[in-house]
Amino acid sequence: MIRNFRIGFVAAALVCSPVFMQSVSAQDKAPAAKAGAIPAEQRRAFEGVIREYLLKNPAIIREAMQVLQAQEEAEKQAAAAQALKQYRPELLQNADSPVGGNPKGDITVVEFFDYNCGYCKRVAPTVSAVLNNDPNVRIVYKEFAILGPQSLVAARAALAAKRQGKYHEFHDAMMSAEQADGDSVTATARALGLDYEKLVKDMEDPKITEQLERNYRLATALGINGTPAFVIGDRLVPGAVDETTMMEIIAAERAKLKTAPKAN
Repeated sequence: MIRNFRIGFVAAALVCSPVFMQSVSAQDKAPAAKAGAIPAEQRRAFEGVIREYLLKNPAIIREAMQVLQAQEEAEKQAAAAQALKQYRPELLQNADSPVGGNPKGDITVVEFFDYNCGYCKRVAPTVSAVLNNDPNVRIVYKEFAILGPQSLVAARAALAAKRQGKYHEFHDAMMSAEQADGDSVTATARALGLDYEKLVKDMEDPKITEQLERNYRLATALGINGTPAFVIGDRLVPGAVDETTMMEIIAAERAKLKTAPKAN
């Protein structure tokens, strides 16, 4: 009760502040004037009381901000959940996106990554461990080259390598490279025995450009603005999570599938 009173007090302070009062339109002011406006002297006195109270109890402002942040986070989560539902086909079933793990797995992990992202490189062994330890996980790779031109070169090359059946080997090599750039692309292509001329030509294919642009649009729609980011089942998981955490999320999403009502 005390907490609600305090937040209400802050709200009253804001509502009665000069900034708020000045923002009221002339149309809104007219009825108030007829009903009897608060005299300026009384308003100044009231504002003074509120100011003094807040200065003596500054923690109230922090408390109100925490409530606001919690509300904003809840709204963000709700928007993300709606976006995940809306874009699920693009997330899970886009035929151009490379797929790893068990193609028929009951849980799909979608990873947005950049080959020059240090956190992506750090989490790569975790992803590999999860796929090795859980044979019923499917992974969809979404190149999200946001760290400059060299990252874009590496992403194009990886998708071009897919056309020669070497996506996963190329992906692992880029994640292991100190720097993903033109030189590492060339060295990796030769080490894997790829047709380099074909690779370079395919890298400039407008279809690969469109695929990368779709990934950017999808990430934006989901509120993803950094790498790595994972979509696991119905959850958006930002950052380089550890293996235990990822396995726990997968287990929780798998349990939800078992309890979900079956479609007729």
